[in-house]
Amino acid sequence: MKLQKTNLEDLVLIYPDVFPDERGYFFESFQKDKFRELGIDADFVQDNESMSMKGVLRGLHFQVPPFTQGKLVRVVRGSVLDVAVDLRKKSNTYGKWESAVLSAENKLMLWVPEGFAHGFLVLEDYTIFQYKCTNYYSKECESGIIWNDPDLKIDWGIENPVVSEKDLKGAFFRNFISPF
Repeated sequence: MKLQKTNLEDLVLIYPDVFPDERGYFFESFQKDKFRELGIDADFVQDNESMSMKGVLRGLHFQVPPFTQGKLVRVVRGSVLDVAVDLRKKSNTYGKWESAVLSAENKLMLWVPEGFAHGFLVLEDYTIFQYKCTNYYSKECESGIIWNDPDLKIDWGIENPVVSEKDLKGAFFRNFISPF
């Protein structure tokens, strides 16, 4: 397993060691000791999974204290354009975003630390997206930034994605007061 730094502080892509053979393949998607050796000392308490059709955009989501979450995300079936935005005021990359294509084929995982907004655009029908969280979901602490924020200028590669009513009501970055 190896890490690849991104342009955002603490946001890393994870390349698992994949062992293919004539039957298929095997890989460890998480092993606490290996992750700790790589600098990710996360205590996961909740696993989530979603299935979405092509063109669905979910995000940009995060939870505010005391229920902030770090997330280890990956795709089990299909593919997504995964996006993270640094919301940490003291970070050198505050207000910057990074994207990566995660797919069942490439098996890449993304570590999204606490203090980041996260979202993804589904690139294939019936895509299954899984993520491990370091804290429990709290409806009272959920928040978001509007997916098409004019100041962030995220290049999603789509003009009219399918977006939930809740996600259409996300905050604008310029009005966002970061608790991170």
